Amino acid sequence: MKNKLALLSCVAALAAQPSAAAPAQPEGLERIRHIVVIVLENHSFDSLYGRFPGANGLAQAGPDTSMQGDLDGRLYETLPEVKGDGGKPDLRFPGDLPNEPFDIGAFASASQKIPNLTHRFYLHQEQIDGGRMDHYAALSEVGGLVMGHYDAGLSPMGAFARQYTVADNFFQAAFGGSFLNHQWLVCACTPRYEGAPAELKTQLDANGKAVKERALTPDGYAVNTLQPFAAPFDAKAADPALRLPPQLQPTIGDRLSAKNVSWAWYSGGWNDAVAGHPDPSFQFHHQPFAYYKNYGPGSKGRAEHLKDATDFLRGVERGSLPAVAFYKPIGSLNEHPGYADLLSGERHVADVIEKIQDSPLWGNTAIIVTYDEYGGFWDHVPPPEGDRWGPGTRVPTLIISPYARHGHVDHTLYDATSILKFIETRFGLQPLGPRDEKAGDLLNAFDFRP
Repeated sequence: MKNKLALLSCVAALAAQPSAAAPAQPEGLERIRHIVVIVLENHSFDSLYGRFPGANGLAQAGPDTSMQGDLDGRLYETLPEVKGDGGKPDLRFPGDLPNEPFDIGAFASASQKIPNLTHRFYLHQEQIDGGRMDHYAALSEVGGLVMGHYDAGLSPMGAFARQYTVADNFFQAAFGGSFLNHQWLVCACTPRYEGAPAELKTQLDANGKAVKERALTPDGYAVNTLQPFAAPFDAKAADPALRLPPQLQPTIGDRLSAKNVSWAWYSGGWNDAVAGHPDPSFQFHHQPFAYYKNYGPGSKGRAEHLKDATDFLRGVERGSLPAVAFYKPIGSLNEHPGYADLLSGERHVADVIEKIQDSPLWGNTAIIVTYDEYGGFWDHVPPPEGDRWGPGTRVPTLIISPYARHGHVDHTLYDATSILKFIETRFGLQPLGPRDEKAGDLLNAFDFRP
């Protein structure tokens, strides 16, 4: 079994439609008949791959971007203490950590859960601080943990990273958290709530900073977590006025269906959630297509395209996945700090990839493993200039395929809409918006020469 020995040793060590026509398909790309996008959670590039050989990582971080300061511009002598549940100190971590990146594994192994780091749309922009990257600790409820990192090169996914391609200049598409970044992954857009209750809208001061950050912008765009209009949704969102109305923007699913290209979004725990008894770690706001009218309850779109993880794994075993498959692991396996540990998710995804490699699918498949957003972790590279919504902090992304460049670090500028661009380029689809139209298409990660 491919990579098995390497993996075992590693485990032990650790929106309107634009008028532009779709671009011509590059020679050789037709060999990719299946695209599998695996979406994990809440890690910056430096927090996982900052030690990866050949990457723009922690060794390239100078003091201007790697030292944290308070909101008055003073550098901390030591990092603020790491806090956990209820704001209490996490006693696994020293209270006098130096003001610099540190190894989380020295205090808490990758098999242990760590506190959930603060990450919101407006707060994220303040953490970035105009590209100085120095307010991550000051604006986090967990203090200095923002500067922590693991060595993913020693993790189960490290074997794949070393063998295939790591993208070290790949940014989350939008500022903030999982809700908005899942939307950008499927529609390259920010949802809107017309006529929303005032209690959902963020209050800004005269300088445009959030006084009270809530789910919506003052003009009604949904940037922080809202539950979908129809079940399944979190039982705490019983009032329909506090849920996002059905969205009408085109998605990558709509584009694929219009071209008769098969696709599905597979999610761990989906069937149980639909049946009304969700797994405690199931995340309703990680199901982006469920926010769109075309995929609401009872729709043909939902029946055909929103599937459970068991369907995905069964398809891998049978060698019968659709042309485009998005896979979202159950919460306990998605690596999200707070409710998941890192190692369980790494092992799970490595096992899934090995199953694909051992199936008839492997010879014509491209696997993209990415993270939805930074999860509150610091990164030393300022995001590139973009638009109102992003891009935000760098996140890890791996490209794994028989056609991926081997042992390669791809320094090309990408963001999450580059995944859309890759799908659009492969299947001749029109872009969803200006961001994916202009995005890098991931092709620098591939080598289609005979």
